[in-house]
Amino acid sequence: MNENDATLDRRDAATRHRHDGLSAAEAAHRLAADGPNALPDRTRRGWHVILGDAAREPMFLLLVGAALLYLPLGEPRESAFLLLMVVLMLGMTLYQEGRTERALQALRDLSAPTATVVRDGRRWQVPAADVVRGDVVVLTEGDRVPADAVVVETSGLLADESLLTGESVPVAKRAGLPTAPPVQPGGADLPWVFAGTLVVQGDALAQVAATGARSELGRIGAALGAIRPPSGRLQHDTHTLARRMAVLGLAVSVLLVLLLGWRSGDWLQALLAGVALSMSVLPAEFPVILTVFPAIGAWRLARDRVLTRRLAAIEVLGSTSVLCVDKTGTLTENRMALRRLWHAGAGHDMVAGAPLAPALRELLDVAVRASRPQSHDPIEEALRQAQAAQAAVPAHEPGHMVREYGLTANRPAMIRIWSDGDVSFAAAKGAPETIAALCPENQRTLAHAAAADMARAGLRVLAVAEARGIAPPWPDDPATLHYNLLGLVALADPLRADIPDAVAECRRAGVRVLMVTGDHPETAAAIARQAGLADSAIVTGPDIARLDTERLATRLEGVSVCARILPGQKLAIVQALQHRGAVVAMTGDGVNDAPALRAADVGVAMGRRGTDVAREAAELTLLDDRFPSLVLALRAGRRIFSNMRKSMRYVAAAHVPITVLALLPPLLGWPVLLYPPHIVFLELVIDPACSLAFENEPEEPDLMRRPPRPPDESVLDRRALLAALLRGLWAAALLAACYGWALARLPVRQAAATAFAALILCNLGLLLSHRQRGLLAALRTVNAVFVAIAAGALGLLAAALWWPPLAELFRFAPPPGRWLALALLTAVAMLLGLQATRAAGPGR
Repeated sequence: MNENDATLDRRDAATRHRHDGLSAAEAAHRLAADGPNALPDRTRRGWHVILGDAAREPMFLLLVGAALLYLPLGEPRESAFLLLMVVLMLGMTLYQEGRTERALQALRDLSAPTATVVRDGRRWQVPAADVVRGDVVVLTEGDRVPADAVVVETSGLLADESLLTGESVPVAKRAGLPTAPPVQPGGADLPWVFAGTLVVQGDALAQVAATGARSELGRIGAALGAIRPPSGRLQHDTHTLARRMAVLGLAVSVLLVLLLGWRSGDWLQALLAGVALSMSVLPAEFPVILTVFPAIGAWRLARDRVLTRRLAAIEVLGSTSVLCVDKTGTLTENRMALRRLWHAGAGHDMVAGAPLAPALRELLDVAVRASRPQSHDPIEEALRQAQAAQAAVPAHEPGHMVREYGLTANRPAMIRIWSDGDVSFAAAKGAPETIAALCPENQRTLAHAAAADMARAGLRVLAVAEARGIAPPWPDDPATLHYNLLGLVALADPLRADIPDAVAECRRAGVRVLMVTGDHPETAAAIARQAGLADSAIVTGPDIARLDTERLATRLEGVSVCARILPGQKLAIVQALQHRGAVVAMTGDGVNDAPALRAADVGVAMGRRGTDVAREAAELTLLDDRFPSLVLALRAGRRIFSNMRKSMRYVAAAHVPITVLALLPPLLGWPVLLYPPHIVFLELVIDPACSLAFENEPEEPDLMRRPPRPPDESVLDRRALLAALLRGLWAAALLAACYGWALARLPVRQAAATAFAALILCNLGLLLSHRQRGLLAALRTVNAVFVAIAAGALGLLAAALWWPPLAELFRFAPPPGRWLALALLTAVAMLLGLQATRAAGPGR
């Protein structure tokens, strides 16, 4: 141990017995000394990595090869121009990839885990990377342990250490001394918890002993960092298409070189024409589209309080057909307030400032005793606030809690045993049917009727009972105690004001909304009616328990509410819906929701009240826990997918006339029109258009009035690809006719300038026609990036035609004005033809 570590240990010893943690100054000092509590991030790409990857792309290799070929031809200007274009395109790549990387980094920062630490005697939530050796961290159910630590206080802590051990069974933890020697992960009844493991039950205080690379997780971090998630179907299909087009282009280019070299004997010029053809066919834009659109789209969503943890979810959002949403906190405000008490057959409305009768105060007191004192559950917070507002002496002496029985799948109730040394009693609260089943039969009938009445009014109802005169040893099963039903407490959680509009928007979009809640069926039905969900049959948890997947799928048809659902039953609901072909998004916030979130096509976790386990199992996190934010994400997913499809169709269509004009003139014996400099010019238009212009394209007016797209529909399927190729062939036919007409009547350089001007205008026309459904809609829709690209392309074209150095480089001579009018007429004819066939054409 070095001197610095010994000093830290002495400072730790001064804080251990109090558990009030380090001071903020000491924590800052240790963070500077030890570094952040994080593993090296291998997913980040610096500028040198981006440039290195770009320089290995086939397009850049072809450009460099063409630049070198111009040197033996005695044309250094062309070589210098191409090398300058290499630098310019690398700069464009650096900008586009850098923007994408900045968006991804913003997402990483938002999704970075946090930890609750005790510093200066107060609890603070800090980024997990700021946790330091000696910190006292607070662990609760659903948390991910931020660092290796020794447990100093615990209440029933269970940890899932399968990440480190492979053992899926959670292990219990006990309190130990902060000086306890570290042990290997795994094994029950040990005082150590380890970074990256999950708290599945209970809570604890733990003192950090190792952070970052010094933790147990850090020792295997290199292996974890090397793991890369598999690519989605969209990436796989698109890369396959790009490879096929590249192979086809290379084969045709080789044939062209052989033909021209055999015909003319000038193999260098033939090789340049072949390079130009390869560049014209190579779909280098597809990887850009696949990278830029999801990343920038996810960044835009993050600004709207929706965090995308996995970019592949963007692809799925557009096809989501069922939204399974929680009621509390998602559809409602998660702002509980006690509204009504029921005792001995009579109901009592809560009135602000009015004191309660002794029996009602006892009912409220026992309900609070059956709650965790530090819980952030809105129901338990509302009960504590109502008790505090009474300013009355509790019905029981304080005592201390000696045993707790938490909620389980079979017993949705919280039971806590209290003792002052002489007298002990059990306080219980939970679902009315569960608590009533623990009490004498003669107390049940009236309680059930009262609970149903209050539930029909949209209130959340809990029953409260106590068992008096008990003594240790405490039973393993609390149902063996003898309870007395004290009454019911009813709380109100109002519907969010924006829910009906959001539900109506889903209905117009053909997306079904299914409420999944643990509430009483009557309560759930009342909220569903207020939200505008279809008034239909209700499926309950007991119903689901009796049905297999096939029968449950049939039962769920037409259902809008699932009530009295246990967390584990969410998984059955997801699987049943998927069994019938639905694409399901499921919301959740608890540890037990993780399997359903993982199984859903899009798992959606809550950012405010959700556990770390739920957030890490989900693809999306609603940072504000609001259902309209989920609808906004659905809309954004549709827009992103739609614009990706438009961009890929444009790229496929735009490459056709370029390829034809690079291949056809040599085959017909005409002068070669397109050399590498011309292809570079065109790429300067296509590259920013496919990524920036289409990514910035506003959504179409009917986007949320269309049904969800089929889940197996590709972004560029055969039908859409065929449509794009036919549009490109239509443009190519007009351009070939324009070039042939000009060659018959003008000198070669003027004819080439006329055809190239027509090619640029047709390219802009293809860009315009793919932006929206219909030419008029595209002209009415404002897209500043498209305007900038069009203006830049026309400016560069003017320079290539009339600025002598650039005109000489492109082998152009300024054509007469009427021939430029012919170039414009060619583009107009192309647009009119596309517009005439759009309504009936495939893939429109």
